[in-house]
Amino acid sequence: MQTKPHIWLRAETRMDEKRAPLTPQGAGRLIDAGFQVTVEHAPQRIFGAELYASAGCQSAPTGSWPHAEPATLILGLKALSESPSKLVHRHVYFAHAYKQQHGWQTLLKRFREGGGCLYDLEYLLDERKRRVAAFGYWAGFAGAGLAVLGWARQQQGHVPVLASMSSFHHKDTLLERLDVELRLAGKKPHMLVIGAKGRCGTGATELVGALGLKVTAWDMEETQQGGPFEAVMSRDICVNCVYIDAPSPPFITHAMLEQIPRTLSMICDVSCDPYSRYNPLPIYDRCTSFSDPCLRLMDGKTPLDLIAIDHLPSLLPRESSSDFAAQLFPHLCTLPDPGNPVWKGALDLFEQHAATL
Repeated sequence: MQTKPHIWLRAETRMDEKRAPLTPQGAGRLIDAGFQVTVEHAPQRIFGAELYASAGCQSAPTGSWPHAEPATLILGLKALSESPSKLVHRHVYFAHAYKQQHGWQTLLKRFREGGGCLYDLEYLLDERKRRVAAFGYWAGFAGAGLAVLGWARQQQGHVPVLASMSSFHHKDTLLERLDVELRLAGKKPHMLVIGAKGRCGTGATELVGALGLKVTAWDMEETQQGGPFEAVMSRDICVNCVYIDAPSPPFITHAMLEQIPRTLSMICDVSCDPYSRYNPLPIYDRCTSFSDPCLRLMDGKTPLDLIAIDHLPSLLPRESSSDFAAQLFPHLCTLPDPGNPVWKGALDLFEQHAATL
């Protein structure tokens, strides 16, 4: 009989990252199934340490995962710390290393030199090549919400339009805040959601629907001829939810913004990949953050601001974590089986990219 692996839930390096890929309830179920689960101390995590302890998890200091036994599987969400220089463990997280993003070679070299491996959460795929676990819905919901909030405050004359943001305890709290800001703005925006039928787009359009706003929803049919799309300029808010992993004409260009009359004054790039050569919105070159949410792209009578936060679901950490963890849980349970196609496919992809170094 195969031994169940030791799963180590590490703390996130960003203090504004409150999400978790494993809930206390899920951890308890893994323990009941014979897994060992260790949880690092992380005061910002949406689920308190006492809940994991009550579920039977062992506790560990923040950032202590490098000292775990080499066979331990390290589970997280976002970027690793820069040390150790050699990674000996199996890691499960969003590494953003397979589209030649900044630092990808350094990261993969750390794995190769340490003998560890990466199971990138973005590339855990089922037999239809669809991700088995994704934050997409809540990324779209939160991104559309921040876009509406920024637009409403922009209409009120606030500069910057969004100051430092913190998470909302519940989605209803976010909707209540948006309703107040729209009333203060005295008008409502016409929104465009690109990629409306995907996970992100569904979340975005449902946020818009909950507020009773006018929305134009584009998907494959509307975008298949390729950009740029001048019609984007005639909407108040554009929310981009399209994931692109191959060369494609951009949706918006600098020339369009400078030459075409527009009502567009707020963009939220939910897909948020400014460091990729495939970025469909090559009008900005860095991500924003919850501490500094908006980039002012253009001033003047109709200013243009852009939101590009790469961990948008952290705006609603409780809902997004519970949803994502529920999707991932059945696959964590299969970890003793090295031939499982979800994990084997992710490992094959890691080895393919590591071999290019």
